[in-house]
Amino acid sequence: MRTPKKSAKRPTSVTADRVDRPADRVAEDENWPRVTTEIADDLAVDALARDRAGKAPFDEVGRLQEAGLPALLTAPGPGGPGADWRTACAVIREISAADGSIGELLAHHCALSWTSRFLGPAAGPLDLGARTARERWLLAGSVEPPPTETGTTGSPADTSTGPAGPALTPAGGGAYVLHGGRAFASGVTVADRLVVAARCTQTGDLTLVLVDPAHPAVFTDPAAERVGQRLAGAGTVTFDRVPIAADDVLGTLPHDEHAVAPYPTLAPVALRLLLVQVALGIAEGALAEARDVSRAGHAVRGDDPFLLLAYGELATSAHTAAAVVERATDALAHGLLAGRALGVGERTDIAVLVAAAETVAHRAALDITTRVLELVDPMTASDPRGTGPGFDRFWRNARTLTAPVPPDRRLRDIGDHYLHGTHAGLTLPA
Repeated sequence: MRTPKKSAKRPTSVTADRVDRPADRVAEDENWPRVTTEIADDLAVDALARDRAGKAPFDEVGRLQEAGLPALLTAPGPGGPGADWRTACAVIREISAADGSIGELLAHHCALSWTSRFLGPAAGPLDLGARTARERWLLAGSVEPPPTETGTTGSPADTSTGPAGPALTPAGGGAYVLHGGRAFASGVTVADRLVVAARCTQTGDLTLVLVDPAHPAVFTDPAAERVGQRLAGAGTVTFDRVPIAADDVLGTLPHDEHAVAPYPTLAPVALRLLLVQVALGIAEGALAEARDVSRAGHAVRGDDPFLLLAYGELATSAHTAAAVVERATDALAHGLLAGRALGVGERTDIAVLVAAAETVAHRAALDITTRVLELVDPMTASDPRGTGPGFDRFWRNARTLTAPVPPDRRLRDIGDHYLHGTHAGLTLPA
């Protein structure tokens, strides 16, 4: 089990010398591994209590902002101070091992910061990654098409139910009026800005816009009584004719998939891979905490062959998932560096590797978080008095995170590509 380096609730020794640093130097700091570890340790201390309280994660976001993690987890490049892709994935995975909800919060924020980069120079004057770091924003929202009717889209980017999707009505001069609403899986109760995908009422094109959730015509309803990922800030957002200035239009993707270049379609793939990092982090966190409980326990001898076999199987499952995830992470990192030069075949190969990582990591997360309950004392696994380690939260978090992802569909796509060399469609939803 993680132990904080200090008894203080927040790692002030780390954050104090970081909060005032220039945004363009955020990712250059060599101490980020230490910062991440201290924040993860800090979050782990009261993870169970916060999960049971189920409050909106304002305090947790404050901890992240003090340490500068939202600024770090923005798109890098000219004008952008963010970390490279592999570093971002490593940070999100370690935070997720301590608190899966906060890991998911950061995963959505990181993926959304790439929005204007994916859409390219024609997207408009806003470099979202650079501005996000400069303004110290936390982003929430979704780049995937909204549902056309009440119900689920089957996507990990939003919650299981929600209102009809938002729409944009042109208002002249490149401005719009946003109306409608949808449910989001992460961050909407605490975000500084929302990235919203909406259909243009005139063209049918998917247009991405930036919205201030503090606008009086924006209404947020937090998701109550979630089984898991209770601190991810999920909720439903309704837009009552919100004016969208031309400068807040991030870009448009044509309705015709044949007019979409491969590079912009990495947007949903990037989010999926970051959420895979969250799932793997949850599994690794559960396994590490169970190991610490077993080491400290007196009811079972450390050389018990059944216990050793169980940990051997679970550790192997975690190592296997990590290897597959790392391969997909490297492939996507290369794809992001390729930018507009990315080809259709390369994009398909990346999507297949991410689908494989998603399948393997999700299975490992569910298996590990289920079986660790058998490796610790049942009285401490889910203590109704609130004094035990609460290992049930790992399973609940893993289940909630992975439930919207259809494994059979992913496996069929992988099989079709392997057998026939089929290229995945290039529409925005992967």
